[in-house]
Amino acid sequence: MVNSFIEDFTGISNAMLSQSPPADQVMAQFSEFIGNAHLVAHNASFDRRFLEAELALIGCQRSLSFACSMLVARCVYPHAPNHKLATLIEYKRLPCEGTFHRALADAEMTAHLWMQMGRDISVMYRINPPSFELLSSLERVPVKKVAGHLKRLLSL
Repeated sequence: MVNSFIEDFTGISNAMLSQSPPADQVMAQFSEFIGNAHLVAHNASFDRRFLEAELALIGCQRSLSFACSMLVARCVYPHAPNHKLATLIEYKRLPCEGTFHRALADAEMTAHLWMQMGRDISVMYRINPPSFELLSSLERVPVKKVAGHLKRLLSL
């Protein structure tokens, strides 16, 4: 049941959900779709917990390779006004189609942001192209230590 706050926030209504396939069917299809791919989400801790819980409900245990574009953006764009997805999209003048807090639009905008961060890191540190592992490693690095972290990784 979707409460009025969530409906106002996302635009998703109970009527929309009543016409949707069951969650277990959707999650099984989604699990097959993602396979062993790397996943990126903005504020990934929320998405990861949700996804792991939903997959567990259908008996699907898997190791997810998740990266958080919000945490990486804090290292790549420390001078951004804030690190909300909408702000970063505007800050970097990235394509913005659809409505924020809707799955497809947020996924597309997060993908644009992730690719832009890769391009910007590539230019700033002469890394062409930075791998998923390299970008996602920035999640755990204090802003002041990013340059040293990248130099250390690149020298390995």
